[in-house]
Amino acid sequence: MAGTLFAGARVAERVPLAPLTTLRVGPVAQRVITCTSTEQAIATLRHLDAENCRPLLVLAGGSNVVIADTLTDLTVVRLANSDISIEGNLLRAQAGAVWDEVVATAVAAGLGGLECMSGIPGSAGATPVQNVGAYGAEVADSITRVRLLDRRSGDVRWVPPGELGFGYRTSVLKHSQDAVVLEVEFALDASGRSAPLRYGELIAALNATAGQRADPATVRDAVLALRARKGMVLDAADHDTWSVGSFFTNPVVPQEVYQRLADQADRPVPHYPAADGVKLAAGWLVEQAGFGKGYPDTDGAPCRLSTKHALALTNRGAATAADVVALARTVRDGVRDVFGITLVPEPVLVGCEL
Repeated sequence: MAGTLFAGARVAERVPLAPLTTLRVGPVAQRVITCTSTEQAIATLRHLDAENCRPLLVLAGGSNVVIADTLTDLTVVRLANSDISIEGNLLRAQAGAVWDEVVATAVAAGLGGLECMSGIPGSAGATPVQNVGAYGAEVADSITRVRLLDRRSGDVRWVPPGELGFGYRTSVLKHSQDAVVLEVEFALDASGRSAPLRYGELIAALNATAGQRADPATVRDAVLALRARKGMVLDAADHDTWSVGSFFTNPVVPQEVYQRLADQADRPVPHYPAADGVKLAAGWLVEQAGFGKGYPDTDGAPCRLSTKHALALTNRGAATAADVVALARTVRDGVRDVFGITLVPEPVLVGCEL
């Protein structure tokens, strides 16, 4: 059954959610309300919240979420407002805009600052929630303000970065459902220069030096090539890309914990400076704990680590959310047993936990 509800937003009932996520797992939702404009999204959420509709999930690109198979009474508000506009060096993207299209639009306009985040799946609205980043850049570097709907009051306002609590792959938005991102504004470099190059692998690919700026289009091409080699660019024919990307964040540990690992290791321990200590490479910890690419390497395993990137948990075609959580739990516990470090999941877990 389909019709209109809440300011003309389309409603569909008994909708499988797996095709709406990059991991391709999830339940059949009781209903999905698709909002193609910001006004529809505001009106729909105000109405549903006034009715105290639960369980309720706001979904856009579906690239960073694991939804429990058991949530059969779920109402989903799908953000499909996708306008992208440019005024001078300011780029504004509505929440439902495909993130890589936002990056491509910026690069085509000669604006630098987002190119290192090329190829990341998902929507623009998710980027401030996670403080999305890659290859030495993150959205907090260029976000000037975020338009939010406060679900407690129904108010809509633009919020500056100082109120968003940005940190490594986090913000205040990640830990609360009280606000929904409607639109994001970025201030970019109009001089035709990329963000400063900071990530060693990208610097080497470009034959550049640390801190150098390059042509944004050239950087974008290099990033897309690097991501593709790791199975981090969506490809329906490649099960290594049926994932949420990196499942665990890189842990930040005290200097003494890093030093203990370095003293015990028989090879260099990849690490990076961080504000609160030393950032370790989660992928290295996973592999050194015995979970190599493709683990578990057994026929018929529904969920495995990517054969290209040990941090990506992948659906081999018939996995359930329970399969994904079980493998994530095995990897997390194994790393903790070997190194005494507990990895933290990066995706949002809906109705399930490790």
